[in-house]
Amino acid sequence: MKRTNEFEVVPQSDADEELLRRLLDASAALWNEINYQRRTNFGDPDGDVWEIDEYRGRYGGTLGASTVQQIERKNREAWRSFFALREKGEANGKPGFWGNQDEGRELRTYIRNTSYSVEWGEYSRLEILVGQDLKEEYGLGYQERLRLKVRGEPNWNEYDKQGRLELYYDDVSETFRAFQPVTIDNSRLAQPLADETAALDIGANNIVACTVSTGEQYLYEGRDLFERFHETTQRTAELQSKLEDGRYRSKQIDSLYRRRTRRREHAQDALCRDLIERLYDEGVSTVYVGDLTDVLETHWSVRTNAKLHNFWAFRRFVGRLADTAEEFGISVEVRTEAWTSQTCPNCGSAEDTTRHQDTLTCTCGFEGHADLVASETFLRRHEEVARPMARPVCLKWNSHDWLESPRSPRPNEEHTNPQVASVDSA
Repeated sequence: MKRTNEFEVVPQSDADEELLRRLLDASAALWNEINYQRRTNFGDPDGDVWEIDEYRGRYGGTLGASTVQQIERKNREAWRSFFALREKGEANGKPGFWGNQDEGRELRTYIRNTSYSVEWGEYSRLEILVGQDLKEEYGLGYQERLRLKVRGEPNWNEYDKQGRLELYYDDVSETFRAFQPVTIDNSRLAQPLADETAALDIGANNIVACTVSTGEQYLYEGRDLFERFHETTQRTAELQSKLEDGRYRSKQIDSLYRRRTRRREHAQDALCRDLIERLYDEGVSTVYVGDLTDVLETHWSVRTNAKLHNFWAFRRFVGRLADTAEEFGISVEVRTEAWTSQTCPNCGSAEDTTRHQDTLTCTCGFEGHADLVASETFLRRHEEVARPMARPVCLKWNSHDWLESPRSPRPNEEHTNPQVASVDSA
């Protein structure tokens, strides 16, 4: 099973930081040269995208031959992905550049698995290979590698094999960060504590509503998250409107896009971890997730579509959820959730119900929280749930963690209590 460790990398001196920045900048320059040549060949009827110059002679002294090879390979993978998506009609543009010299390059590199080492412990450290020219300039020995401190706890400090290291400078947090792919033996994974099930309803304002066969319910509220996402989107649009004709990017715009994406993915990853750990403690072995394919194509409004298409990134969420669940031996299955948001759990009618924001009402007298009802109905389609529902746990994001709110709505009672009537929903 493949997993990834993410951690902060800290240079131990000003000289080390300068060396590291030069290494990453040279990697970006190499990527841009390779990519420019491939884009030129792509536009030439007689050109071959896969034929490029030999760059090891020019960049090997700075990066080392193995890193030059990894940058070339990474660029080749990007072009292969482009052609694969193009055949499916899904390509949205040729591989791009890592910034430019005038406005600043994206500081990033890829290091072969045999060209770095990580040691975890009280004084964790990362050692990476650099080119001989940089070694001589900064006083490193012939066999010596650049040694950097590591900050953070790894998800996996025992693994069978490490993959290619990605090292980059995060200009949002102003830190150097690394991604280390690792291969884990499946025998180290946890096993479910019981055979319970859970169902998730994915929404626009309430990101996830979850019902467990034990009777537990969880509601992850996302209105504040989306508003911050929307504000950043508006700001980038304003900056783009001020650019010269023919230009669509700037250093500031790229920084805002990266910040927006990282905020979303941080909250999304933390949600998956928090939810799966709760479900594991409940003895869940299978999680059903609603298939939003039809919903995404024919949804209610432009704003809601923006939430589900751009903000929530449904496919990425399901992938992250499945990866996290796998660590606990929990399977994730995507199933249709048609009509669950309109079906009354009391009488089963989907024609006599009315949904208004977070409320689902039925002519039979039922009134409940729409998303929680949808997740419960979704679960009952696949499993018999005889237990009564417990008081739902409402969670809100504080930019770091998902914390329980004291205003968690009671099932079927939330709109009779003015203290909980403001809980939002899709």
